[in-house]
Formats: sequence, structure tokens, C-alpha cells
Amino acid sequence: MTETSSIPTVLVVAVALIDVDGRVLIAKRPEGKQLAGLWEFPGGKVEPGERPEAALIRELREELGIEVNESCLAPFVFASHAYENFHLLMPLYLCRRWSGVVVANEHAALAWVKPAKLSDYPMPPADAPLVAWLRDMI
Repeated sequence: MTETSSIPTVLVVAVALIDVDGRVLIAKRPEGKQLAGLWEFPGGKVEPGERPEAALIRELREELGIEVNESCLAPFVFASHAYENFHLLMPLYLCRRWSGVVVANEHAALAWVKPAKLSDYPMPPADAPLVAWLRDMI
């Protein structure tokens, strides 16, 4: 039995919103939250009984004030990372179409960044490995 087998697995969904200029939206975690000050892909926890796509649509409405149709969410890649108290499983979706204007309802800041520049922003350990995938695919 490994030492990480007794920690819970947490399912979180995230999205790489991609604008018409090929830039990806990242969000800065606010003060007072775990990993504050680091940049992440928007998203959040999947609630019990909730489908990942529905959770992502809900989170984007709450966090960014935008509406996304499920048909515009394309599964892309996932992260699997062991933090100290839990194991994070995080599918990352791509999305190029949404309605509304992106606003920082729950984040300290937002930034639209070219994939080649994403590594200039400090990210949580689970998000950082996804940058290479985005850089190579967008």
C-alpha cells in the first residue's frame, strides 16, 4: 500500500478559453485561498452527482460571467497530481466560443496569454504540465 492511497481523489474541471487571437485565458488565485497568487486555468470542483461538463459550465458562469454551450467544450488532456492532502484529477477542456464578456468575479486578475508565454506565469503543480500540451497544440 502506498502512502498516497489513503488520500481522497478530488475531481476538478478546467478550461482553456481561446480567443480569436489564439490567446488562452488564465486566472490569478485570490488572497486567502490555497495556492493564492498562482495562475490557473478557470474551472472548479465537480459536485457529487454532477457531470464534468455541467460543472464547468456552472463554474464559468460563476467565476467569469460567461455562458458556454456544452457542444463548445472539447475534452483535451488531463492532469493527475498528488497534493499533500488529496489527489487531484483535472480534465482540461478547450473552448473557443462563449457568450458574454469575461470578468474576474472570483479571481484577483485575469490575463489573455499566448501559449508560448504561459510558462512565464507561476502556476499550481497540477496546471503547469498542461502548458506544454497547449503550446504544442494551439
